[in-house]
This record gives sequence, C-alpha cells and structure tokens, in this order.
Amino acid sequence: MAEFPLTRTRTEVLVNDFVRSVYNWMAIGLALTGFVALYVSASPAMIRLVFGNPMVFFILILAELGMVFALSGMVHRMSAGTATSLFVIYSALNGVTLSFIFLAYTRTSIVSTFFICAGTFIACSVYGWLTKKDLTSWGGFFAMGLIGIIIASLANMFFRSNALSMMISYVGVFVFVGLTAYDTQKLKEMALTQPAGLDGAVVRKGAILGALSLYLDFINLFLMLLRIFGQSRD
Repeated sequence: MAEFPLTRTRTEVLVNDFVRSVYNWMAIGLALTGFVALYVSASPAMIRLVFGNPMVFFILILAELGMVFALSGMVHRMSAGTATSLFVIYSALNGVTLSFIFLAYTRTSIVSTFFICAGTFIACSVYGWLTKKDLTSWGGFFAMGLIGIIIASLANMFFRSNALSMMISYVGVFVFVGLTAYDTQKLKEMALTQPAGLDGAVVRKGAILGALSLYLDFINLFLMLLRIFGQSRD
C-alpha cells in the first residue's frame, strides 16, 4: 500500500513531462511558422522567389509533404536529433508557403482568427483529454472527411467556385475540430502507456510525433477559419 502513492506520483510526473514537451514543441513550431511567414511576406525578393515561380512553390510543397510522411512513418528509425531537425525545418518551410495569408488577408483579421482558432483548439484538446468516451472510431471517420476535403479542394482548383470553397471550409472546421480531440486522446494514451524507464531519445521522438499531429490540426483549423472570417486586402 505504501508504494502506490509513490508509483502514482511518478507516473503523473512522467505524463506531465511528456505532455509539456509535446505542447512546447508544438508552440515552437507554430511560432517559427508565424515568424517565417511574416518575414517572407515583408520581403519583395522572397515573394518573387516563392510565388513568382510556380516550380519553386511546387518543390516547397513536395518537400513539406515528404517531411510529414518521413516523420509520421519513420520517426522511430531516426535519431531524436534528426526527428527534431525535420520538425523545425518543416515548420520553417510551412511558414514560407503560408506567407501568402499576409498578402491575401488583413493583419487584423489574421490576428482575430488566430485567437478564435486558439480558443477552439484549446477547448477541443481539453475535451479530448478529459472525456471518458473512446474516440478511436472517430479517427477513421475524420480521416475520410480529410480525404474528401483534399479531393474537393483539388477539384475546386478547376471550378473556382466560391460556394464550394466556403462549403469545404465549414466541413474542414468540423473535421479538424474532431481530429484535435481525437489526436489529444491518442496523446494521452501514449503518455500513460510509456514505460517508466524509457530512453529519453525515444520519449523525445514520441513528443515530436505528437507535436506534429497537433501542429497540423491547429494550422489546418486556422486556415479553414481564416477562409470564413478573414477579410480580404483587396
């Protein structure tokens, strides 16, 4: 009986440290993305380089996708340093490609949408952490929704329909709200099931993987909300 409180306390410390690491890395990624996006949008030379040549933009998108797939599928075969470096580089490259939002929308609407997104994200993340409901079945449902969004977005590149774009945005908010709760619950399970003597490098890689999932949820939720609430600079 005397060992139970000690064991519980040690488990709580491990869980708290892991979760704190995940959200710290997520915050670092978001801050780096925002800083790079603001810097690029303020540099005419960078704007011409990135958006003046479709091939450069296409290469950046492919590089980002490659990093996401590499981190998601091969993180356990990487060193902790490599995984961390890939996450940081990905966050910076994402800032380059997302710099267009400062050209398309007013800064006031970007800031206000960011706070709306942050509040929504926190609420969904808290729900995912505290709920007793198993959200496992949600994963497949929202994954299908994500695939639908990608297909519809690609189709709309040809149709250029404002109505379809807004429909995609509203569905996207619903999907990424759900994914935020789902990924948070997965993060909780990961934190609670990690062995007490797990190597620090392995824990770091798990934290990077968790940070990447939540980072992607936040960024995509923000972009969907920005399409709805953002005010054009035109």
